[in-house]
Amino acid sequence: MKNKNTVYLTQEGLDSLKAELDNLINVKRPENIISIKEARSLGDLSENADYDAAKDEQAQIEARIQTIEKMLENVSIITDIPKDVVGLGSTVSIKYVDDDEVDEYKIVGSQEADPFESKISNESPIAQALLDHKVGEIVTVASPNGSYEVEIIEIN
Repeated sequence: MKNKNTVYLTQEGLDSLKAELDNLINVKRPENIISIKEARSLGDLSENADYDAAKDEQAQIEARIQTIEKMLENVSIITDIPKDVVGLGSTVSIKYVDDDEVDEYKIVGSQEADPFESKISNESPIAQALLDHKVGEIVTVASPNGSYEVEIIEIN
């Protein structure tokens, strides 16, 4: 049983997070330090918008670095993706029972979810309904707008 702080990522998601952390530490942070020094050299800090903006950016950079480092401490790589039942890392084709529309989703951890790429969080209502079910099964998805049914067409 994983703890509630576990961050589920695919290998692709882990690589992306590590690249972002590397960029923040080795590019963004040094650029920001230079911006702060340049703004400080302009004199009066009480009315220095450039200095305030650079300090705000510094806070955002440092907060994101801390967030990523905490995530990496608690990461669990999604491996051994089952093909016979829907699980974390599965790509699932579903058909909406009411209108025969077909959609395909990849179920990923919440940190990697991206609806524009059809990657849905394992914590989303539709993923929760699909998990541990097989091809051909019809499951009920509870949503804020009422429940609906979908049929699992394919699992990859």
